[in-house]
Amino acid sequence: MPRETANSHPVARSGLASVFVPGLGQFLLGERYRGVGILLGFLLILGTTAWYGEPFWYASPILIWVWNIWDAVSLAGGRARSILLPLAFGLAAAYGIGWQVVEIDFSKANVDRAIAILRPMARPDFVQPRREVNQMWVPVQVPCSSEPPLARREDEGKTAFVMPDCGGVGETLIVSASGLWPNAETNIYWQNPIGNPLMLGEGEITMLTLTSDENGAVTAAIRVPSTALVAAPDPTLPQFHRVYFEQYRPTGGYELSFIGNEVLKGALATVSMALLATGLAMVFAIPLSFLAARNLMGGNPVTYAIYVVVRTLLNILRSIESLIIAIIFVVIVGLGPFAGMLALALHSVAALGKLYSEVIEGIDPGPIEAIRATGANWLQVVRYAVIPQIVPPFTAFTIYRWDINVRSATVIGLVGGGGIGFLLIELIRVNNMRGVSAVFIAIAFIVIVLDYVSAKLRERLV
Repeated sequence: MPRETANSHPVARSGLASVFVPGLGQFLLGERYRGVGILLGFLLILGTTAWYGEPFWYASPILIWVWNIWDAVSLAGGRARSILLPLAFGLAAAYGIGWQVVEIDFSKANVDRAIAILRPMARPDFVQPRREVNQMWVPVQVPCSSEPPLARREDEGKTAFVMPDCGGVGETLIVSASGLWPNAETNIYWQNPIGNPLMLGEGEITMLTLTSDENGAVTAAIRVPSTALVAAPDPTLPQFHRVYFEQYRPTGGYELSFIGNEVLKGALATVSMALLATGLAMVFAIPLSFLAARNLMGGNPVTYAIYVVVRTLLNILRSIESLIIAIIFVVIVGLGPFAGMLALALHSVAALGKLYSEVIEGIDPGPIEAIRATGANWLQVVRYAVIPQIVPPFTAFTIYRWDINVRSATVIGLVGGGGIGFLLIELIRVNNMRGVSAVFIAIAFIVIVLDYVSAKLRERLV
């Protein structure tokens, strides 16, 4: 039988096959990938619309089904139809259902609330007029122990006390200080045991500010902040907090504000976390990458088994986001940059190990075969045939990972991993939008500078 007659199929048969099973007509015509793709796409859109249950969106799988019949008939006649049309039908359903699932409703936007947030962000809290500070603080126990110590303190002619000597979250305390500057504005705020300031003003989102009398004394009734024990490992364990009284007197010029100073410290902690994590990860990733390279470990069953185990371990660690790992380390070692650094390091070991091993697998096999032909052992092959080829890409990938870790360190701080991200979440919690703006600017500056520097270094190395 002639070749073209043997491979031809009636138009009706192809169309009928696609009526019952989308893509079957194309499959019978020899277009297997096209047929399978049509079937999978149809089932995906049909399943999505059935799950959502909105009758209107059933139009999409129906249109794809009709197009599939038309395509099968046209293909039998020697002409394939463009897949852009069914793709448009599927995307329309996907985006339409997604729009409704996300419940997008621009009428919910509160312009006044947005302005109230954005207006202070236009004045980032980095610097302030230089001023003299007059400060006094007094310790207070939260919650109360069986025998709380006296909440009273004296220092350089100033006295501060709290009545009663302790309290629980939400309880009212009377705080008082004397020996301050007379007739001067006095800010009163709370500080938890890890040093984070908490507001005592209205709704715990504003600073409580009073004016001292002519004798330099000030007294106020406050409530123990609702967030005073948020970071406590055991909220039932009595801990010492502080109530601060602060006054300021301008002396001319400008200086870093309290928030600006905290932003700089947080930025330094973030960059340090990323640098230490990358360095630590590199130390462990380099030896693991040689064990995870198939071209080095595929020589015999024992080394191949090691390759499979190491490669699987790296894939498992890479699949767990560093944010999740940070939550685990926060539980193990407590809040702070140390937990964040360990999380970044563990995730980076897996990521760098995978990248390094792929570099090793992609090197020129010629030197390896030549060294092996001389009777060299595995270590000698690595030393003389592999290492000279991998140093530049290894260095480039390490710098690139440091760049990634700087960005990740910011997010890890949101779950207690320290750094500038931890400061950011605290400022958002107390609604200090000027401080939030300062943190945003600092993060952008760090990322832009490090991105530029790392790109230049990679460009010179590769």
